[in-house]
Amino acid sequence: MRQHRLQTVAKYIYENKDWTNFRWRDADINGVFGEVRYLQGSILGQMSTLGFAAREEVTLNTLTLDVVKSSEIEGEKLDYNQVRSSLARRLGINMAGLVTAGRHVEGIVEMMLDASRNYREPLTEKRLFGWHSALFPAGHSGIHKIETGQYRTGEMQIVSGALGKEKVHNEAVPAARVQEEMDRFLSWFNENQQIDPVLKSAIAHFWFIIIHPFDDGNGRMVRAISDLMLARADGTSERYYSMSNQILVERKQYYQILQKVQHSRDDITEWLLWFLHCLKNSLLATEETLQKVLRKTAFWKIHENSGINPRQRLILNKLFDGFEGKLKSSKWAKIAGCSPDTALRDIKDLIEKGILRQEQQGGRSTNYDLCKFLCQK
Repeated sequence: MRQHRLQTVAKYIYENKDWTNFRWRDADINGVFGEVRYLQGSILGQMSTLGFAAREEVTLNTLTLDVVKSSEIEGEKLDYNQVRSSLARRLGINMAGLVTAGRHVEGIVEMMLDASRNYREPLTEKRLFGWHSALFPAGHSGIHKIETGQYRTGEMQIVSGALGKEKVHNEAVPAARVQEEMDRFLSWFNENQQIDPVLKSAIAHFWFIIIHPFDDGNGRMVRAISDLMLARADGTSERYYSMSNQILVERKQYYQILQKVQHSRDDITEWLLWFLHCLKNSLLATEETLQKVLRKTAFWKIHENSGINPRQRLILNKLFDGFEGKLKSSKWAKIAGCSPDTALRDIKDLIEKGILRQEQQGGRSTNYDLCKFLCQK
């Protein structure tokens, strides 16, 4: 009778010996990696043609999007205007309509700004603990008391489903190993300079998520870590693309690929491919946005002496940025804070200057838009 020796197969990647000696197939990732690096260079080159104010505006918009979408991935919706106001104040940007931001929003903004503005600084345990404390200033996640400013001391499971019918998606590294694993992670993050920072951003993201070192907030923190390394890849603290926004768009695939690769032995090629494609899509979306910024910048350069009043400037900027709905004289009056007659005079003046056009409907439902040549790429 033949006997078979049973071989123990690790359920999770961290159960393998030397599990962080990640490997991947260069031939599989080189194509998309090259595209990502090309797009990064192209975008940075285009941004360098803009003036300081335009670059400042793009950075503010990108960081606002990054903060809002990173929290939305976790099911938390932040007030966009609070986030934007908090960022503007911290960046020293003068803008009208600033609102007061709550303590929670200020903490998240503080973390994300530290990651992007101080990207050259080492990532240390003290710095991570500071981020975590900023994320949870009251020491609670919702109604639950959590350990803040320290690594978790309890076990961590990612589950879904009704009570009694839970499905375990992941069990993080045992609490007793967290300190050791994070020491190794931080040493690699700060000292290993042989890996391209784009790839390093992807690896760091996967590695940190597998450890899941904190009671809560691991997702937002790992996206800040990825952004920090991507800032090193770009060589600038000015942010022009939002990885968090693209991860939100591809959230289902994000969790699926993490779920799959966490059960592998040490080959993370599939994760790297997903991350690079996600980053590529983020960069492509940024190129579209950047074209709008470039068109707007060129327009104001041409019309700097065209006698455009503050009300007209306000509405035109909204049209270039992506106006919601149709522009009518009544909506102009409401946004600009003027009378309907003043709104009509403003509109007619811009039509005479060849900047606005009247859409074909006419009558009481007359709509206005930028002339076609202004909207073209």
